[in-house]
Amino acid sequence: MAEAVQRGARKSALRAPRRVAESATDTDTRAHSAASVRALTSPEDVRAALIGELDLHLSTTTNKHGRPFQRKTINAYVNAGKALSSWIGASQHVNAVGVEVTSFTDVDVSTANAFFRWWYQTKDVPKSQDGKGGYTGGVNTTQRNLRALFLYLSEEYDHPNPYDDPKFHRYAAPQLGKPRTLSEEFIQDTLDITAWGPGRKDFETTRDHALLRVLTEGLRAEEILNIRVQDLDLQGAVLVVVPLKMDRNSLDGRVIPLQPSTVKALQRYLRLRPMNKRHTEPWLWLGLNNRPRLGYSGLWNMTKRVAERAGYDSAEVSPHCWCHSWADDLKARGVSGEHIMAIRGWKSPAMLRRYGADMASQRAVNTMHNLGDRYA
Repeated sequence: MAEAVQRGARKSALRAPRRVAESATDTDTRAHSAASVRALTSPEDVRAALIGELDLHLSTTTNKHGRPFQRKTINAYVNAGKALSSWIGASQHVNAVGVEVTSFTDVDVSTANAFFRWWYQTKDVPKSQDGKGGYTGGVNTTQRNLRALFLYLSEEYDHPNPYDDPKFHRYAAPQLGKPRTLSEEFIQDTLDITAWGPGRKDFETTRDHALLRVLTEGLRAEEILNIRVQDLDLQGAVLVVVPLKMDRNSLDGRVIPLQPSTVKALQRYLRLRPMNKRHTEPWLWLGLNNRPRLGYSGLWNMTKRVAERAGYDSAEVSPHCWCHSWADDLKARGVSGEHIMAIRGWKSPAMLRRYGADMASQRAVNTMHNLGDRYA
């Protein structure tokens, strides 16, 4: 008996406290937990709960390449489901078997086609750049984003996937716009007005110049914004970019060679970076006025602001223009397509052709002129 008492007095080796006898406190806790669960009292609640399930499902699974879904991708899929939910709730719809559509599992191929037709007429056509009702491709994007919801319904609720029905109306992908290649004069002018010098040694100008220099290295905007301080190797004149998309291992990285001027610009920025109170953040690029990590809108606004200061039309400029300019620069200087693809992380030569398409004709003319006379 004494041994049993002694055993009972010992401390628990488990992290959670031992379950005690049921008491009034336990009853209160169970009542609170039950009350905190939201009751599904309307079709809107049911649809919202299903969208929540989809979010959790995508957050705990991998894509077809075996990689975790990025939060940006999950948000796009979730927002597509919310758009369909709003459309269902906005007016009455009846599916092919005469059932009023109130839940996602009521949506059949005829309902899906009606939704995408509505999206085309109300959201796609008004955005037509030619003002004549041309197709901009927004429905195709919505169809791709909404596919995740119906795949989930098929797997978890055995709901027939309307995408598998031969009567499903598919909208084509948008045509890729012509790439914009920045002139050498524009790039040089923007670098000149932000270059280190009298009156241009403040945090903002130094940061903007370093950003522009890194843009000339051919990185995508997201890749630039995701650079961490530890990804820089200024002694080796390189930085490491963690791949963000497709079938690349998220633990691997591409090594990006840096121009000497880029190294110098980054060195100066790192020297002034502690002026921002958030300098302990791991992300390299910080906002202005002691704001934390720089976002895409900040990068976008910076390119527009610098373009206007240099006397150019900012409407012609976006962060992605530098990628096309970088590809053209390297191809014009004789860098092999293999090396360009390796630096950019491209798997297909089609990307190389696209990024160099804008100035392809001019490069061909220059190459032929450099050959001189082929016949005496």
